[in-house]
Amino acid sequence: MAFSDFIDELKWRGLLHDIMPGTEEQLAKEKTSGYIGFDPTADSLHIGHLAQIMTLLNFQKAGHKPFALVGGATGMVGDPSGKSAERNLLSEDVLNHNVACVKKQLEKFLEFGKGDNAAELVNNYDWFKEFGFLQFIRDVGKHITVNYMMSKDSVQKRLESGLSFTEFTYQLVQGYDFYHLYLHKGCKLQMGGSDQWGNIVTGTELIRRKADSEAYALTTKLITKADGTKFGKTEGGNVWLDPAKTSPYKFYQYWLNVSDADASNFIRIFTQFGKNEIEGLEAEHNQAPHLRILQKALAKDITCRVHSIEDYELVVRASEILFGNATSQELATLDVATFESVMEGVPHVSISKEKLNDVVSYIDLLSEATGMQIFPSKGEARKMIQAGGVSINKTKITDGNAKPEIDLLNNRYVLVQKGKKNYFLVRVE
Repeated sequence: MAFSDFIDELKWRGLLHDIMPGTEEQLAKEKTSGYIGFDPTADSLHIGHLAQIMTLLNFQKAGHKPFALVGGATGMVGDPSGKSAERNLLSEDVLNHNVACVKKQLEKFLEFGKGDNAAELVNNYDWFKEFGFLQFIRDVGKHITVNYMMSKDSVQKRLESGLSFTEFTYQLVQGYDFYHLYLHKGCKLQMGGSDQWGNIVTGTELIRRKADSEAYALTTKLITKADGTKFGKTEGGNVWLDPAKTSPYKFYQYWLNVSDADASNFIRIFTQFGKNEIEGLEAEHNQAPHLRILQKALAKDITCRVHSIEDYELVVRASEILFGNATSQELATLDVATFESVMEGVPHVSISKEKLNDVVSYIDLLSEATGMQIFPSKGEARKMIQAGGVSINKTKITDGNAKPEIDLLNNRYVLVQKGKKNYFLVRVE
């Protein structure tokens, strides 16, 4: 990609929203330093941040120099943009921990420390920690009018529900970030989601007034799903990049289960596949939609990037073992963490080890006799077993009257399969 290709790349990928006049010319003219801010209020980014991460990745691939700003200082203030209420403020120790975690995740996307357009991580706490209030209102506050600040959508939307002075001044703090990076790092461009436009142009205004110079801005579209539901959210909350918060299996499944319309949109935004490659995948997908070719390509690419190729292979293998025609020996090879993450949505029942040992037949085990009630009655359990429709730990049960002999999975679980698709997880306590 040449310098000038960056905007075209954002356009065909469906990312570009607003762009300040002159920005395209600046990017075509020379290698430009630009930044995006990330809020370190958690010790992990989530997939809602991915559009901005991919914007920085495309920016770097076009030969420009990306800066990722983590808001150690602004995280202590709180941005009102897109928020309906003021959030809790975090301590310095917690923020420092979060910043370190965020950097680790960004390193999976951006090249740090190599070449003249190597990515750099900056923390605005470094320049705000010694910045006194009187100095700030003298050096920054006097350059931006209250009328200018009040006109911003992020402020207007919060006036009715209440907006603290702390949050009201956020745009000045973010504006100063841009000015500081312009002065000390040569940053001429700030990027962000479309909800950040007001904050970003405050920065360009501050640079114009304090440095008598020009700076530029562009924003990307906020990602939405075709059905109108919120992107990046599940019933369990955010889809995190940290495997301790969202397992690689659940992460992979999120992308695998998106709709065809969303897969077509997301594969442009969240992968580095080229235009011809994506159109080829779409054509192949349209020939046999049930094979979910687009979703599989999307889920593989992003799982490998965020986690690893090994994690991707493990979750695919786990799915094949649990929901395919695997053997009991293959099932036993799954580690506890993978097994539990795959089983998260499967109905759970519990039984004590003593009660399990006392069960006299498979029919009793699976019916109301043990209280588990995988089958509502002994008769139904017997009928399904005789039809060959019951497996325990991937071994088909042929004699319902036999005494159960079961090797526990990971010393604590029994997996019951009823028919082709119904699974029940028995916890032995």
